[in-house]
Amino acid sequence: MRRVCVLGATGSVGRSTLDVIASNPGRFDVVALSAHTDVAGMAQLVDRHAPRWVVMVDSAAAASLREQLAAMPLQTPCEVLDGAEALATIAAHPDVDTVMAAIVGAAGLPATFAAAQAGKRILLATKEALVSAGTLLMDVVRERGAEILPVDSEHNAIFQCLPTNYICGSAPAGVRRLILTASGGPFRDWSWQQMQAATPEQAVAHPNWDMGQKISVDSASMMNKGLELIEAAYLYGMQGEQLDVVVHRQSVIHSLVEYVDGSLLAQLGSADMKIPIAHALLHPERGDSGAASLDLVALGRLDFCAPDEQRFPALRLAREALEAGNAMPAVFNAANEVAVQRFLERGLAFTDIAGLTESVMEQAVAWDLDPPDLDAAIAIDQRARHCATNWEPTDG
Repeated sequence: MRRVCVLGATGSVGRSTLDVIASNPGRFDVVALSAHTDVAGMAQLVDRHAPRWVVMVDSAAAASLREQLAAMPLQTPCEVLDGAEALATIAAHPDVDTVMAAIVGAAGLPATFAAAQAGKRILLATKEALVSAGTLLMDVVRERGAEILPVDSEHNAIFQCLPTNYICGSAPAGVRRLILTASGGPFRDWSWQQMQAATPEQAVAHPNWDMGQKISVDSASMMNKGLELIEAAYLYGMQGEQLDVVVHRQSVIHSLVEYVDGSLLAQLGSADMKIPIAHALLHPERGDSGAASLDLVALGRLDFCAPDEQRFPALRLAREALEAGNAMPAVFNAANEVAVQRFLERGLAFTDIAGLTESVMEQAVAWDLDPPDLDAAIAIDQRARHCATNWEPTDG
């Protein structure tokens, strides 16, 4: 039985993780859960999964949850902790052996590092840990005997297409290139002029996936695919020229691996995050994900095309960040996070997300981008966020 901590339990990936756990009774013990402010959602999860510890990052939310749980007839006592530091506490706790890292953005970075330093199996559902501090994290994983299993659908698909004994962080033998698929998002057929006037509601209306706001906007701008390119370089020990992106509208093929003999292996499945979550949770075994089976006859066709990097400059920026190396990917990620939030708050045009990110990257060329440790990496992240917060678009 694996003893699980779910960081970001009330989000879409966190809830799907707990659904998969419920579909496989007797195989998992839910030890700890975390959320930021969703008290009602967390109370429901505590009632259903009976964790021993819960972390609410917001102290007021923690106080409210304590009151709610005190009034509930819980069969198992649950201690409520608060503050960001408590995330690292539960991630590294000796009663935990598996950590689902599903906190959106760089906020979950310290807890992910804590899990790695404690030698845990880390189910990595967020891109930011590797993008912001990939070299540092993979070094810790190797030194402490931790294990990373990718949950992001594209990287999990690649993992499934690699040899069964493959360990993340090393270059897979016999592989020529990795091909990430992209749905193209809701704006894949829109002109630049149409995207300039796009609203947050339009950007989060993904045609294939049901995801949170931030990742949905990233999909619309193709920033998510840029982040995945960077992540793949660290996860699989590949160079930028060995990583490609192809637009695949149906989101049925989730990624492909090309071997040196010309073989091309693909992982197919329904557009349901429960599939990669179940794979990572149960690896190396297989079990029930609760996802619907894929009907190829009903599907009928699969379409592919090259991404348009003029309309979607995020891919170009990601490659530039990867080529620059050191902490430039962290700058890329931090600037984009701020830009997306400003767009969601209607303070920035959709097409300015890439412009803001590029501007901050240009400023960062003059910085010291060789962080010796996590604190230095976080400082670079914060500096990039400050620049992004103060950025204003120019006319024209």
